[in-house]
Amino acid sequence: MKTRDADTVKAGVERTSSRILEILDIKGKVTETGAMTSHCSGYDSDEEIYRARHPWSIYKAPYADTQRGMDRLRVELPKDGWKIVQDGVDGSKAKSPQIVAESKGGEFAVDVRLHKASKVGNAPDLLEVTVESACYRSK
Repeated sequence: MKTRDADTVKAGVERTSSRILEILDIKGKVTETGAMTSHCSGYDSDEEIYRARHPWSIYKAPYADTQRGMDRLRVELPKDGWKIVQDGVDGSKAKSPQIVAESKGGEFAVDVRLHKASKVGNAPDLLEVTVESACYRSK
């Protein structure tokens, strides 16, 4: 396992998120969050092994536009060296479209889910994106 600087890893996750947003090319509102660091699951909590995660969403965009954004990911991610490891629906009751991909070298992963508006709870159309780093040992 690589030993890395947390700020460097978080910056890499945020750059990766920016690239995903660029590929999606969807006109809408984007949530304002930054990458955060948390312990990597599966390791003893005493070990200093972490992962950086950057969850964000695009909302107030037409559903058809978000569908086209997902289609662009299917085409452009492999061109950028990503391997799509899942392309189908998630395990939710709504069976939301989902793409999961890993970067060349496995340094980053992205999980993108497209949620259709729901009358229950007034949930809007939403494209949910989570970019995360591979686990690393803190410097």
